[in-house]
Amino acid sequence: MTKDYAYYRKAIEGRSFPLAMVDLDLMDKNIALIQQQAGEIPIRIASKSVRCRYLLDYIKSKLRHYAGVMTYHGREAVWLSSHSDDHYLMGYPVVDKTLLAEIGLAGKEGKKITLMVDESSHVQLLQMIAEEIDTVFSVCVDIDLSVDFGPLHFGVWRSPLVDEEKLNALLEVLENLDRIKVEGLMGYEAQIAGVGDQVKSQSVKSAVVRILKKRSLPKLRRWRADAVNTIRQAGHTLAFVNGGGTGSVQSTREEKDITEIAVGSGFYCPHLFDNYQDFQFHPAAFFACQIVRQPKEGVYTCHGGGYIASGGVEALKAPKVHLLPGAKLDVNEGAGEVQTPVFYKGKEQLNIGDPVFFRHAKAGELCEHFNELHLIRNGKIVEIVPTYRGEKKSFL
Repeated sequence: MTKDYAYYRKAIEGRSFPLAMVDLDLMDKNIALIQQQAGEIPIRIASKSVRCRYLLDYIKSKLRHYAGVMTYHGREAVWLSSHSDDHYLMGYPVVDKTLLAEIGLAGKEGKKITLMVDESSHVQLLQMIAEEIDTVFSVCVDIDLSVDFGPLHFGVWRSPLVDEEKLNALLEVLENLDRIKVEGLMGYEAQIAGVGDQVKSQSVKSAVVRILKKRSLPKLRRWRADAVNTIRQAGHTLAFVNGGGTGSVQSTREEKDITEIAVGSGFYCPHLFDNYQDFQFHPAAFFACQIVRQPKEGVYTCHGGGYIASGGVEALKAPKVHLLPGAKLDVNEGAGEVQTPVFYKGKEQLNIGDPVFFRHAKAGELCEHFNELHLIRNGKIVEIVPTYRGEKKSFL
């Protein structure tokens, strides 16, 4: 059965708009491809790219080797841990004192939450809170894996731990903190995992990105290996070494110290992940808006649709029309707050009331706009499940 426009239009017939959907058949294929790429290395699910408890559990059930969940907010970690005994690794530092106390109390109740740290102020704050509530915090040290090529910063602005001198300074502070247990090391090679290197509209830039990726790999691998050795020599036993992301699974698994790889976007495959040379996932998550106007022939105006992805402002962050080859957004209106015109002169006969399907640029951010996800299998909606938002949870 061809998964074309007609396939999905029939699947959602009679439903109200706008609506978000996940094709479980395609998600299963993405999960299988991610497992193939990772080999025997366990996968840690990046919750920020999923934002649906049902699908976090679903993905977990399909993975052969599973490490836990990487959360993006401390309150999210506490909430998820109240429903599951998984290990939750915070992807970002928490410095909210009230929230840290909640996390510490959850730990005392047996919940497994590891906090992210990358500077002395983080661990000193944790020590203070731990003393107040009589607990010990598990932490993961986050090193910076960006690479500078002259004035060009290739990567993201995350951790200040850019070399052994800075890492050793943090480890010296930790020597005197008896309420902190170093259990993990993380390094996120964002410039490999999260940057497309085969964007059709940016051929020259893509070629440069491929060169920079190739040149940065040896440097970031060397630094991650050195960091692992430095932490172990300081007397810490690392329970895990986390790396990777959807776009770097294959290269990250080659490092001998890696014990788990974080993956999120690959399960849904938003359209930014169409732009990679070495792999192609299946577009499993998208949304539908209803045609409510036809101002002229070949122009179909949909109600809603302005779900723009975060990050640097550029055309690639807008939703992309799905399943209607040749369709495009108006350059002036784009994806609008309450209406989105679509230019289309293809073979599909579109009428007032019909859906237009769109893919979001990023993965989990789509769930911030919808209370529910319609799960499709074999051309039918088999279940409707709440997103974080549908469970009245919004963390950022």
